[in-house]
Amino acid sequence: MIKSEKKVKEFAALLAKDNNILISEAIELLRNEEPFEGAIGLLTSFYDKTEDCSVRKTIQRFMNDLKDQSVSKEIMTEIRKPFNQATINMLISSCWQSGLDYSEYTSDLVEIFLRGDYVTALECLTVLEESVHDMSMSERQEIVNLIEAYPLPPADEKKGLRHELISLFKKAY
Repeated sequence: MIKSEKKVKEFAALLAKDNNILISEAIELLRNEEPFEGAIGLLTSFYDKTEDCSVRKTIQRFMNDLKDQSVSKEIMTEIRKPFNQATINMLISSCWQSGLDYSEYTSDLVEIFLRGDYVTALECLTVLEESVHDMSMSERQEIVNLIEAYPLPPADEKKGLRHELISLFKKAY
């Protein structure tokens, strides 16, 4: 991923124009360029505030098709921001749909799983299923301890998912 303040400024200016056709075309052009630092953040912020379904779908497809491993750090940075739940879910969904490796963010994803709503937890579970195989037994046990220590209300709809997540990490013991 390259650093380019010029590209970031140009892309931010384009997004500020609020011309959905130009924005969608620019996002499609990004697919053919080397990723630049800041593009994911700009797209995520725009996704969070726009009401245009077509632009949202274009951003979602772009995020799902990311293939450069270097963007995973920027994706995780955006997931930690206080965006609306639909934006967070789109980002987490892109983690597993892109096929990038998020195993170094397992603890972060478990925390998001525990704090998020049902849909968020389900998306996190899908990403976590891909990372568990690369973890040592002690790392998996740490994650199980983290999950078991996190208090959930008795009527929490995520109980089944939580049990599934614990089973996932215990399987390889």
